Amino acid sequence: MRAYEETFTTVLMASGVPKMMARVLACLTLTDAGSLTASELAQRLQVSPASVSKAVAFLETQGLVRRERDEGRRERYVVDDDVWYQSMMASARSTADLVDIARQGVGTLGSGTPAGARLENIARFLDFVSESIVRAAEQAREVLYAKPETTSGAGPTAEPRTDR
Repeated sequence: MRAYEETFTTVLMASGVPKMMARVLACLTLTDAGSLTASELAQRLQVSPASVSKAVAFLETQGLVRRERDEGRRERYVVDDDVWYQSMMASARSTADLVDIARQGVGTLGSGTPAGARLENIARFLDFVSESIVRAAEQAREVLYAKPETTSGAGPTAEPRTDR
């Protein structure tokens, strides 16, 4: 299990997630409950509560973790099926912000300049990508809630419904 957690963390880091944030995300994802308190995370990862707090704050901005209060009024950090969808939507919003700033640059620099033309192409490209992310995330969202089925000798599968 520890080796898998390290591999998962490494893959998250390779996709651009900073190390401590990747460790926290992997730890939360691999717990059966999908949630831990700050002290539980600090203990499991053998890091300071401040490190956990900083990592969770970053993960929240990416839509990958959310906070909840438990019965004891302690804050729990949660990774559930929907956070991956929310993360994709946050990514699309961030990409849309890049589109807006690129288009502002076109207005500032002028569409007839090489830099303005470059910014317009960037805006058009990122606009297409952002819309594609939103469409794909919405179409695939139910896969996050599907119960995996195991067939003989095969791993878990979750096929999206096509009867929409």
